[in-house]
Amino acid sequence: MTEIARKPTLAQYELTPQPRKSASPPSMNGAPSISGRVFQAIAANEPFTAEVHAGLANEEHVLEIERFDLWYGASRALHSITMPVPKGKVTALIGPSGCGKSTLLRSVNRMNDLIDSVRIEGEMRLSGDSIYAPGQDVIELRKRIGMVFQKPNPFPMSIFENVVYSLRIDGERDKRVLAEVCEASLRGASLWDEVKDRLNDSALRLSGGQQQRLCIARAIAAEPEVLLLDEPCSALDPIATARIEDLIDELKGSYSILMVTHNMQQASRTSDFTAFMYLGRLVEYGPTGDIFLQPHLKETEDYISGRFG
Repeated sequence: MTEIARKPTLAQYELTPQPRKSASPPSMNGAPSISGRVFQAIAANEPFTAEVHAGLANEEHVLEIERFDLWYGASRALHSITMPVPKGKVTALIGPSGCGKSTLLRSVNRMNDLIDSVRIEGEMRLSGDSIYAPGQDVIELRKRIGMVFQKPNPFPMSIFENVVYSLRIDGERDKRVLAEVCEASLRGASLWDEVKDRLNDSALRLSGGQQQRLCIARAIAAEPEVLLLDEPCSALDPIATARIEDLIDELKGSYSILMVTHNMQQASRTSDFTAFMYLGRLVEYGPTGDIFLQPHLKETEDYISGRFG
């Protein structure tokens, strides 16, 4: 493949430009042989500096992750992750299974707090507020950070009550307010026209794709600053997947979206920025067009082109 000229890296994140090196071809079990700079560092359990593109320097950041580490007991799952997440844009996390994408995503709204053996170091800030500050109200935090899971999880209640759930637990009883939020959220999730005449029906009667859009409507009803999507289309058929991707495109700007996906085409279609992770490390992060067409690292190019992973 033709070598591509490197671009300058983001100096404010202490990244030193590195010459692009070749990664070894995959081994027989599908994992990459340890040869390139990144893989050598991982094999030796040595720290290395992620390749963050200069294009991120011009963005306003809604979420800042700095030197974030996470352990499950004695097992280290995340290694000194430092990455800013642009406001009003879609950022995709890609990488092989087990590389820490979902662990990082769940750390943003502290879902990993539910696991007794988890220990963290480092910092995460949402609009300047420390996510892991002592005394942080996790319930209030999760109102600011909505999450949609891999498998649709509507509550066993009506479509209407699913959407206004966050308002109900906040004590909202005004029927007019609830109705307005329900309609606005369902419209925002491109579901209103399909369910407006059956809002009192059980949400469990919806199709899988409709249930996932309902979960998105439920999340945005709380007006979060950030929307986390953990492989939102993995359980859906191609038609439902296309609708979710169109919805993601409509939501960006109003919301900052951080999503995990194993689908390279989906990442290239829907995201503005892409972060490549490998074995708990951030390897390369930049504008999606650059990551897919002009990656700085050969390891990133090999993953995107399907040579491993």
